[in-house]
Amino acid sequence: MTNYETPLVLLLAGGVGSRLNILVQTRAKPAVPFAGLYRIIDFSLSNVMNSGFTHVGVLTQYKPLSLMRHIGTGEAWDFTGRSRGVKILPPRTGAKDSDWYKGTADAIRQNIDFIKAHPSKEILVLSGDHIYRMDFEHMVQFHRSKKADITIGMMVVDESEIHQFGAGITDDDGRIIEWEEKPAVPRTNLASMGIYVFDTEYLLRVLLENREETDFGMHIIPKAIKHDNVFAYPFYSYWRDVGTIQAYWEANMEVIRNDAEISPEAWNIRPNLEENDMLADRSPARFCRNCEVKSSMISAGCRIEGEVINSVLSPGVRVGRGAVIKDSIIFNDCVIERDAVVDLAILDKRVQVGASAIIGYGESKDVPNKLYPKHLYTGITLLGKECIIPQSAKIGRNCIIHPWRTPEDFSSLVIENGEFV
Repeated sequence: MTNYETPLVLLLAGGVGSRLNILVQTRAKPAVPFAGLYRIIDFSLSNVMNSGFTHVGVLTQYKPLSLMRHIGTGEAWDFTGRSRGVKILPPRTGAKDSDWYKGTADAIRQNIDFIKAHPSKEILVLSGDHIYRMDFEHMVQFHRSKKADITIGMMVVDESEIHQFGAGITDDDGRIIEWEEKPAVPRTNLASMGIYVFDTEYLLRVLLENREETDFGMHIIPKAIKHDNVFAYPFYSYWRDVGTIQAYWEANMEVIRNDAEISPEAWNIRPNLEENDMLADRSPARFCRNCEVKSSMISAGCRIEGEVINSVLSPGVRVGRGAVIKDSIIFNDCVIERDAVVDLAILDKRVQVGASAIIGYGESKDVPNKLYPKHLYTGITLLGKECIIPQSAKIGRNCIIHPWRTPEDFSSLVIENGEFV
């Protein structure tokens, strides 16, 4: 392909992702760590790289600094050189909040100058917060074969989940003839993946015709279906929206299953090893005498003296003698001191769990979190970045310990189910 023949990629990475709770208190959702070595956005960036596309604009907005550091020059995904590149595209913010992106279409509209500076036949629009593997070249060829104005990546989901997505009804040729955005009563199980191929001239015309239309799913697509050629590109492989604590935990657990559908290494998903707390300089993991590790992912720089079961440990985690970690996700450089227990929890970076403390105390998982009952209701407890759990503390199920809390912030060593500090 010539440069003009290669689609320009616009990657939407500005969402708040509020359902991930304190995991996005200090970072954008696409920058949340995943499966020990990666961040969520690594999957989209690697899919672009593996598809052979070379120019990417990353549209940021909410807490972009960690994301910007992670992407850097784009070298980790081979986006450096005379004919390739990745550029961070923040909102054109002025003095008013109204200058921020109002929706997916508005985000693209605010970057029309970037589109014009990188001429292409098509524009590929992606979300930066999904876990999947996809060859976008196949989707582009499908788009061209149908002479489509818009092609939408779509897959079959359970009808109980369709209310979270845009939903399309197609004819026998795959053309979308009806559209419902997050339908309460669905008439189809075909859901949008938030992946679009647009004819570039068509997209520019539509965005400039009506500047009040700010969102693809709510405004642009329903109107286009009535007048233009909009097709569904069927996708049948693994894809997961990790926008909730439960979905995020489940996806991490799937990585370490023996029959895992998801395999970042086999998919050629690349992390940024230089940025990820200098992972490239970490020493190999150390497994001490009498430790026990079962069905887990242990990253470089970890030191295991205790027991790790069905868990994902990011680089630099230390597990003390007699400590037990089970069904948990532990971010970089956490310290689990001797005889402590971490059961069904997610620990952000550099958390310290004091000796003999218990995270995930008690058997009952039925009491949802008092502040966020729709975020934490299956027993998972969250510990925020750099918090310090006192020795012998007992933290229940569905609890939240906010970032940077210290022993002085605990009025009691027992935190009941559903409570918070």
